[in-house]
Amino acid sequence: MDMTHAALADAVEAADRPLELAIVLPTLNEKANIAPMVARLEAALGPSGWEAVFVDDNSKDGTAEEARRIGQTDPRIRVIQRIGRRGLASAAIEGMCATAAPYVAVMDADHQHDPALLLDMLAAVKSGEYDLAYASRFAAGGSAEGLSSKGREKGSKFANALARKLTGTELTDAMSGFFLLRADQLRSQADRLTGIGFKIMLDILATAEPKLRVKEFPLKFAQRAAGESKLDHGVVLDFLAGLYERWFGRYIPTRFALFGTVGGLGVLVHMAVVGLFYKLLGTSFTWGVAIATVVAMTFNFWLNNLLTYRDQKLAGVESLFYGWIKFCLACSIGALANVAVSSMLDAIGFHWYAAALIGVIIASVWNYALSSKFVWGRFR
Repeated sequence: MDMTHAALADAVEAADRPLELAIVLPTLNEKANIAPMVARLEAALGPSGWEAVFVDDNSKDGTAEEARRIGQTDPRIRVIQRIGRRGLASAAIEGMCATAAPYVAVMDADHQHDPALLLDMLAAVKSGEYDLAYASRFAAGGSAEGLSSKGREKGSKFANALARKLTGTELTDAMSGFFLLRADQLRSQADRLTGIGFKIMLDILATAEPKLRVKEFPLKFAQRAAGESKLDHGVVLDFLAGLYERWFGRYIPTRFALFGTVGGLGVLVHMAVVGLFYKLLGTSFTWGVAIATVVAMTFNFWLNNLLTYRDQKLAGVESLFYGWIKFCLACSIGALANVAVSSMLDAIGFHWYAAALIGVIIASVWNYALSSKFVWGRFR
């Protein structure tokens, strides 16, 4: 009888532990993953002491509604539905800042990350010996078989090698999206994090002062269960953006720098097309310039959607078409501003080169502002 009472007391205590850990799960069209993930978290962590915060980027498949449905009868389940903003890094930051739990973890909701690692990761950070614990696909005992392609695996390894230079920390998988740390540590850094791209852990490690002590756990990276990938071929771009942000972001915003780089490539495309039509195909110069302008605008829109705004990427024929129209209109207004400003400066005595350069800079800022707001949905 005493043993029965003791077992019952232990069960009651286990079912009533105070909140200790919040698991933040950014989602995008992952309705089918929500209920199975909740079940896996409970199997790994027990009935209490944790909560799951699903941060959903306004999925069209009802992901947020599914999380709310479960949350109506399960107070451990919370949902943040973001309207008009997207991106894994910013979603993770919002989720980690939205909990009262003293420890926070970030992981994918698509079942590629194993929640069974969470208790060991939590114990490592709670011990005080480490500030951050993370799961590595490339550590001894881990596996990257769940990556969608060998190319992505090679890109990830290359980015990891570069990332070690940025963070000054020896890591086998600095691009990991599965990690755990103290919530107060995250909040102390939140205003220095860029929130751009996908690699939030890299951002945390790069901006931490002093450097964080890191514990690594091997991860067998599983195949995606359902839903859309929040990553794509630009894993190395995330590192380069982080590197730029680390060293120059205080002077020129990272996204504007990417936008300007794409614009510079667009100038090369423009000149090449003018040469093709005017010199090789024999069209009039006016027609050559007109065709080159449309081609360059289209190139810039495509590359900006693919790289500069890839965390807010437009998808689908209709979205891409109307986005392209808006982008061309925005750039047309910028071109008029360029001509007007440079002409005015030339008229009042500026050297022609300086007048032209100032006009280009003003047009670039104008195009960036209009495109960010009206094509990709927000200023960033």
